[in-house]
Amino acid sequence: MRKTTQRIQEWVMERTITLAGIAAIVFVLLIFGFLLRDSLPLLHTASPAALLTDTRWLPTSEPPRFGLLPLLLGSLYVTFGALVLAVPLGLGCAVFIAEVAPPRWREWLKPAVELLAAVPSVVFGFVGMLMVGPWLAERLQLPIGQFAALGSLLLAFMAIPTIVSVAEDALTAVPRALRDNSLAMGATEWQTISRITVPAARSGIIAACLLGLGRAIGETMTVLMVTGNAAVIPHGLAGFMQPVRTMTATIAAEMGETAYHTPHYYALFMVGLLLFGITLVTNMIADVIVHRAGGVKL
Repeated sequence: MRKTTQRIQEWVMERTITLAGIAAIVFVLLIFGFLLRDSLPLLHTASPAALLTDTRWLPTSEPPRFGLLPLLLGSLYVTFGALVLAVPLGLGCAVFIAEVAPPRWREWLKPAVELLAAVPSVVFGFVGMLMVGPWLAERLQLPIGQFAALGSLLLAFMAIPTIVSVAEDALTAVPRALRDNSLAMGATEWQTISRITVPAARSGIIAACLLGLGRAIGETMTVLMVTGNAAVIPHGLAGFMQPVRTMTATIAAEMGETAYHTPHYYALFMVGLLLFGITLVTNMIADVIVHRAGGVKL
């Protein structure tokens, strides 16, 4: 009787897990289908080439122009700047927690860093808009306290918990024997970290960076509040000191005031479809890297 009950419980658990996995896939496909349904009608108004090459986003002008290029470049600028700041800081923090910090420090350091992920994005936005932005604008003699680099700075702090958590797990998963053998052969602790531990965990570290990329490019509220929302083409390094508009901020700012089933409405869904594709490809690459043969798996 007890074995029968145990088998029934296992059967229920297996089927529940299977259904949960199938439901996740179905939800993603439904989101993709929903985006396709409400974005493809835009192609009756503007060709794919015009969408990708037009440098103006003027959806309410006559005739309207739906150039996605300034929005795409705005997102890439802010995200790239965020990764430049977040990757070295996040990886350094992960190495310190996993390899250098005393055990007592590790017990509260990682939860403290991960606690940053619990801070609402609107709080980062307020801090950036009311304090950091005006302070930087005054020091750098900028005409406005909302610009791309400010969005990058705040997004970096929002992406760091993801990078630290995944990279620290990858470093911890490296077999202890590799470190012991390296130290036994006369290598210093730093040589062991830089030449043995970090290379062995490279797949997990790369995945951490890509997941940080996905976290940064999908953020909405913070970039809406601090990047200035000017749909212009940024140029060179000076573009980081100018206002830009990201894809997520455009959807959040305009969707509530757009009439249903108009070209503008379809264009916003096209922006969402482009963002969905970028995020999906990023996560797929991260998944492939994590599970590829020969690396340390999380």
